[in-house]
Amino acid sequence: MNLTQRLLEALRSRGATEIFGVPGDFALPLFGEIERAGTLPLYTLAHEPAVGFAADAAARLRGGLGVAAVTYGAGAFNLVNALASAYAERVPLVVLSGAPAAHEAASGLLLHHQVKTLDSQWRVMAELTADQARLDDMRSAPQQIARVLDCALREARPVYLEVPRDMPGRPCDAVGSAPPPEVDAQALAACADELLQRLRAATRPLLMVGVEVRRYGLEARVAELARRLGIPVVTSFMGRGLLAEQQVALRGTYLGLAGDAALAAEVENSDGLLLLGVIVSDTNFAVSARAIDLRYAIQALGGRVVMGHHVYPELPLAALVDALLERVPAAPPLPQLASATGAPCADAAVDDTPVQPADVACAVNRLLRRVGPMPIASDVGDCLFSAMDMDPTALIAPGYYATMGYGVPAGLGVQAATGQRPLVLVGDGAFQMTGWELGNAARYGWDPIVLVYNNASWEMLRAFQPESRFNDLGRWDFAAAAAALGGDGHVVRTRAELDAALARAHATRGRFQLLDIRLEPGARSPTLNRFVQAVKRLSGAQPG
Repeated sequence: MNLTQRLLEALRSRGATEIFGVPGDFALPLFGEIERAGTLPLYTLAHEPAVGFAADAAARLRGGLGVAAVTYGAGAFNLVNALASAYAERVPLVVLSGAPAAHEAASGLLLHHQVKTLDSQWRVMAELTADQARLDDMRSAPQQIARVLDCALREARPVYLEVPRDMPGRPCDAVGSAPPPEVDAQALAACADELLQRLRAATRPLLMVGVEVRRYGLEARVAELARRLGIPVVTSFMGRGLLAEQQVALRGTYLGLAGDAALAAEVENSDGLLLLGVIVSDTNFAVSARAIDLRYAIQALGGRVVMGHHVYPELPLAALVDALLERVPAAPPLPQLASATGAPCADAAVDDTPVQPADVACAVNRLLRRVGPMPIASDVGDCLFSAMDMDPTALIAPGYYATMGYGVPAGLGVQAATGQRPLVLVGDGAFQMTGWELGNAARYGWDPIVLVYNNASWEMLRAFQPESRFNDLGRWDFAAAAAALGGDGHVVRTRAELDAALARAHATRGRFQLLDIRLEPGARSPTLNRFVQAVKRLSGAQPG
């Protein structure tokens, strides 16, 4: 077997189910071998940022590795922003890049796509990935592939494999797998015992779950731990959608001053706050009404556990959860409490009232309660804030790194990787960046339902700086463009039109459905308004 076949087998054995890519001349041999092998389906998109976002979304929702394949220079540098997002938000994304062959590098000529030196790309990728390898020696290639791919899964971070264009067809030995690092059993036992002692001593213990719970495939085990501990459970902002289908009575999502006041007080006043896989970032904690003293919290993230001044390094989250389950006996089943739902929408009549972002959340809730859960891929901005009022369901979004352009390609990645039809939430500004990737949906049989918050504005930016005219975008007719891209477009201006369009979109299969939701500039979700006011208040700025 050749190098590409061995690489594909190694990717598949570690959970990859497809490859997203844009070919280029330095990567043509690699793409050709991928296509000939047929081990993993290859989905080509229009632009490398979308390739990165689609692969990221696939890894987030189904687990295992996401894979993005690009060419040298002009392709790989287009991937930088998506790769940075995956690194910041702990996503095991594998970048496969073509590269010049050894004889080309030694020619003495400047090569096209080259920047400062032939290794400029390597140095950039080293900054954005947890491990890297150049597969130019078939004797060491199997060990390098195993090391790099296992690092991606172990650290939940992106990695980089560079394949010179004269190497994809070279014979190569089988790729094994590195044994997992040994966990210090005594340290693990001491950590689990101390953690449980702290929870038992607390009068107001609380469990908050974050993105690492999904990255390491721990949702079912963490749900069982929550049931056994019998303490309140919330998700972080980034962790919205976790445990949604795990029979756990979730209290809701912590949003500080932007969310439910009672839930925020419960989190902020907890004297036993257990943070499992929660990234301690501004989007998760910056708008706390009462600053959370993390010295008294229990933080399990990034392979270590911190409790006050006690630090337990090199303790994987999975090992910690298993150790806790061993120590907390299964209790008799408690009466099943209802999880928090999205916005009640009691006063939201389905009438000719002009649609608001809050109405979108209500309409989606009515749909989900009628047809069952659907995965949601959301961009950033008010579409993500309004998603906080939607019923808990699987949701992915770049809530920390906060890059625009994620939603549409992420929705395509979700459907490719899971077969589930997604709802995509995206603002008009982000759609202008990557929404045109919907033109690739028809040839692969994808049919997402896309809700475009079309307010002719970068509305979240306007919320912070309303006097700036550069936030104006003009009203683009996305509904009219849908047919040209192979889908169906629906203009939505009222609550009644929104409900009818959602029902029609859900009933129509085989073509993507785009709802062009015409919002007035200044129309914002209550959650976004609270978030903006909280940020301004806490930063000392005058609320707008």
